[in-house]
Amino acid sequence: MKNTGTDTLVKRSKNLILGKPRDVKDPEIFHHVSLIAFLAWVGLGADGLSSSAYGPDQAYRALGVHGHLAIALVAMTAVTIFVISLAYSNLIEHFPGGGGGYLVATKLLGEKVGVVSGCALLVDYVLTISTSVASGCDALWSFLPPHWASGKLGAEVVVLVLLIVLNLRGVKESVTILAPIFLFFLLTHVVLIFYAIGSHVTALPSIFHQASFDFHASVRSLGFAPIAFLLLRAYSMGGGTYTGIEAVSNGVSMLREPRIQTGKRTMFLMAASLAFTAGGILFAYMLLDVHPEGAKTLNAVLLERLFNGWHLGGFHFGPGFVVATLAAEAALLFVAAQTGFLDGPRVLANMAADSWMPHRFAQLSSRLVTQNGVVVMGLAAVVTLLYTRGNIATLIVMYSINVFITFSLTELGMARHWILERHRDPRWKRQLAIQGTGLVLCFSILCVTLYEKFGEGGWITMVVTSATIGLCFLIKRHYLKTRLALTRLDKELTSLPASTRHEPPPPVDPKAPTAVITVSGFGGFGLHELLSINQIFPRHFENFIFLSAAIVDSGNFKGEAEVGALEDETRGSLEKYVRWCHQHGLRADYRMAIGTEAVGAVEQLCRTVAREFPRSVFFCGKLIFQEEHWYHRLLHNETGYALQRRLQFEGIPTIVLPIRVLGG
Repeated sequence: MKNTGTDTLVKRSKNLILGKPRDVKDPEIFHHVSLIAFLAWVGLGADGLSSSAYGPDQAYRALGVHGHLAIALVAMTAVTIFVISLAYSNLIEHFPGGGGGYLVATKLLGEKVGVVSGCALLVDYVLTISTSVASGCDALWSFLPPHWASGKLGAEVVVLVLLIVLNLRGVKESVTILAPIFLFFLLTHVVLIFYAIGSHVTALPSIFHQASFDFHASVRSLGFAPIAFLLLRAYSMGGGTYTGIEAVSNGVSMLREPRIQTGKRTMFLMAASLAFTAGGILFAYMLLDVHPEGAKTLNAVLLERLFNGWHLGGFHFGPGFVVATLAAEAALLFVAAQTGFLDGPRVLANMAADSWMPHRFAQLSSRLVTQNGVVVMGLAAVVTLLYTRGNIATLIVMYSINVFITFSLTELGMARHWILERHRDPRWKRQLAIQGTGLVLCFSILCVTLYEKFGEGGWITMVVTSATIGLCFLIKRHYLKTRLALTRLDKELTSLPASTRHEPPPPVDPKAPTAVITVSGFGGFGLHELLSINQIFPRHFENFIFLSAAIVDSGNFKGEAEVGALEDETRGSLEKYVRWCHQHGLRADYRMAIGTEAVGAVEQLCRTVAREFPRSVFFCGKLIFQEEHWYHRLLHNETGYALQRRLQFEGIPTIVLPIRVLGG
């Protein structure tokens, strides 16, 4: 007997932590889980906005004693943000289904270039998580006692684990909970920037005059070329400022309809807020002549100089505002890690659907999230933090390189697209100018970052990304071999001659011996099961019932129409099996279900069929390779064995049939 008390306790605990399962057949489900522009700005735009905590910091540090160049750096930063944002806004229009850099490179530059972009994106999103968490803890430790420093790495790991659990609950839930943090960050940083500039507004003419004088003095002393290179280097070292811009185009599928308009609105909100915040902070650094002080971030130094002296009557509240602002910054950086958890698993799922990654990464959990992807991204981020010891300088270098690999490939693909479209679309010159400018900016930052920082962490991300690309090609090769073997099986079995009988067989008899066969799509795999049953049990079964579950995964969970099409496709495959049986004189019927997890959905269906056909035996197929390897369990699901264990425990006879595959 099942221990129902323990099962109920486990189920209640899971529902408490992760939330109750969602019903994919609910017509309102897409409304419940999709994001309006504001929530998308929080969930996807937080990564871009939070980069103002570390991007301007790294750029300004690279200027050294030439802080007067910050004025030019502010202009360059703002222009770059709007150019890249405009390019990705146009991308949303051409790829409204999402997918971002991976899909663009695959469609416009070929699948091999696409897998390079996809792998760079995966590593990028892992580093999004680890960089955001590490930078957030840096902000917290800017005002915490120095002797607490030994606990910072442990705190980063704890934050990551909490974010993993939060994201397993669902997209909208995780974003809604964190929205107040996002708004508080905006409020405190608007106050910071306006007060920094407002308190120096009367001195601005002399500040600009002094900056111009310092610039000309530097050029006379060092020459124009060294100063230009110094500015370009600082611009590139601040590449982390632009790292979250691509997130919206990657996550279009989770936006509220109309998705294109929602995506463009979200992109504008993110670009405007990021340009204002990053540019304003850089300018404030120059106004107050901020310099590094120990382990503090430059933002912490800036805040202390601006607000430590604030008081109202006898109440000295300036330090409290500094702590609150740094806490808001840290909290938003933790929110920014959401981008890695929202978009990373989606890229992983898209690559899994194209057989570059194990197919299980395309599966959705009962909460309609890509659970396997969330866990993998989180664990990879933990490993990254432990390896780098949470060193933000190393993480940003690794992070920026992969971001700009994807940016460059995306812009190259879109530039090529508009060149090819020049005879068909009158807008091609304007669009090519935007994409071409974005390509030059992104590729320049990539080259300078690689040149300057290859030995300081750049080589690590190149090795990891290259290894991931190599792994993808090995996985693809295996799936292609397996598909080729199954194609041969399809040709052999689907072409078997039909029976000479003309009258259809009688309907199924619930009291007769029944073979219940679990199948996925119509083809040689399912027919092999059917023929094996007749060979092992000749003329024993009088009924053949085909079972299949329409599994909703990240590839088809894009709208009610896609789910309806999935049901129609599954039903059509089952009807083909029934027609094939009728053509060969066999009594047959089908049953189907819809769900997000194959074993659970089919198990429930099997229980129902077992009650309807009490003299039934259930059959599942399992791919058996000529040489079994450890990775076969990772690349191919164990649905047959898992289903057999569950059904046999219920007292339902279940047999797993071997489907031999040569090679693989």
